[in-house]
Amino acid sequence: MNRRLLGACTVISALAVVGGLVAPAASAPRTDRDRGLPLGAPGLTETRTTRTLQPGVTLTRIVRGADAPALPWTVEVSIPGGPGSPDPDAPPSALNDRASADQLVARLRADGFDARAEQVVTEAVADYAGGSLGWRVRVGTFDARTGADSVRTRLRAAGYTGSAVYTGWDGEARDRGPWRVDVLTIDPHRFRGTLKASYGPDVEQRETTSELAADAGATAAVNAGFFVLDPRAGAPGDPAGIGVYDGRLLSEPVRGRPGFVFREDARHGEISRLSWKGRVAGPHGSLPLDGVDRVPGLIRNCGGTADDTPTALPLHDVTCADPDELVAFTPEFGARTPAGDGAEAVLDPMGKVVEVRTPRGGPLPAGGSSVQATGDLVDDLEGLATVGRHLAVRGDLRDEDGRKVTPAPDTSVLNGGPELVRDGRPHVTPAADGMVQPGNPSFYYGWVHKRNPRTLAGVDAAGRTVLVTADGRATDALGLSIPESAAVARSLGLRDAVNLDGGGSTTMVVDDAVINKPSDATGERPVGDALLILP
Repeated sequence: MNRRLLGACTVISALAVVGGLVAPAASAPRTDRDRGLPLGAPGLTETRTTRTLQPGVTLTRIVRGADAPALPWTVEVSIPGGPGSPDPDAPPSALNDRASADQLVARLRADGFDARAEQVVTEAVADYAGGSLGWRVRVGTFDARTGADSVRTRLRAAGYTGSAVYTGWDGEARDRGPWRVDVLTIDPHRFRGTLKASYGPDVEQRETTSELAADAGATAAVNAGFFVLDPRAGAPGDPAGIGVYDGRLLSEPVRGRPGFVFREDARHGEISRLSWKGRVAGPHGSLPLDGVDRVPGLIRNCGGTADDTPTALPLHDVTCADPDELVAFTPEFGARTPAGDGAEAVLDPMGKVVEVRTPRGGPLPAGGSSVQATGDLVDDLEGLATVGRHLAVRGDLRDEDGRKVTPAPDTSVLNGGPELVRDGRPHVTPAADGMVQPGNPSFYYGWVHKRNPRTLAGVDAAGRTVLVTADGRATDALGLSIPESAAVARSLGLRDAVNLDGGGSTTMVVDDAVINKPSDATGERPVGDALLILP
């Protein structure tokens, strides 16, 4: 780990309550012999077009396999008995054991559908052995989506659940594309602008990447970390993992998951795995904190404290619960803190308690903050907080070696996962980061194994920051599996790389225009935060 960004300290001040374009280069065909992207069958044509956006910042568009023939569509039928998810990027219950798949095939054939069972085998990565994920059930093979949609309608009328699937999204190594990848490269030796993380006017609201870029006057931007989307999982827009902005911690880490750490001058970027502990202290004692700037009791992506259910380990796209929590709120959270049963100590900018309100929730004084308690911790907070007396809210981050660290004021950290590349070698970590979910192979299948839109961030051997988007969920842009994402990062020369939020969130903005094709049917998705390149 590069420790010039994250130096040793005793507390993290972030939670202390006191305290000129050039013409595009000519586009030329490339083949694998020219070290093209390691995607698809050998010998594919690849074009790269590069232009300079501002001194030290280039944009490269890579199109691979543009002349690929169309692949067939099919209908993937959900196998009864699997878990589901309200997240729009989560897959259906697509996989099960062979016996369950064969039973479903038999029923479908009896109802007149051309059904088949297919085994799904996934490759090994750094912390997951791979092998068979299970069996999927599919119906028909069609030249166009219209044929798949027609059969899906018949399936639904017969009582089955399924979705039209383009087989190019399966991740087969022999596929010929096409792939569309955009790469922003920031050379710190020539860069005179500012690299910033932005969450918008407040933490809890969502804005599109293009809105965040326009508000800041950014030359370019990409979407950044995972965030709460469903109000049942917390405050929409709240980072689902670490969020440090200009040195201020506004969202605690999902324990041990990776974050992308960078400075405003784009020097010495790194991928770091961080954990956090916080406390609130009064004249007669102190209490441990559970979180920062999030709805008490709801821990998106899990990875919190030992009493969280169903787990204290990271579990991606799952919301863990804890009825007894203490959560600190900063002035950046929003206009009002979350309302509900419990108590809230409201603090002025100097940390003095001005009110203890029950139930919790409401506006904060200008520049003020608060601590909310739920469940069994309500009496503890009320015993600690006395109107007119001070409370100190503090916390510290720790690195993988357990050492206390703090971001400098010009440093930000955005959450991500899994890790993709470490020290120039593939290092894909879905198990450590909660993407391997016991009893739910469909999640790994849809989220890791299959191709999706992706956003990646990392640093190359020359110290340049590299931001990548890959379009997907389309016939003219297949997307990337997570192992393919790692291979692409390595082929672009990244020494260290991490996966950021992807799917419908994947967005790249250049000169006030969205230059990729976001995959949501409604267009560009509002997100929690974005990474901005300013002039």
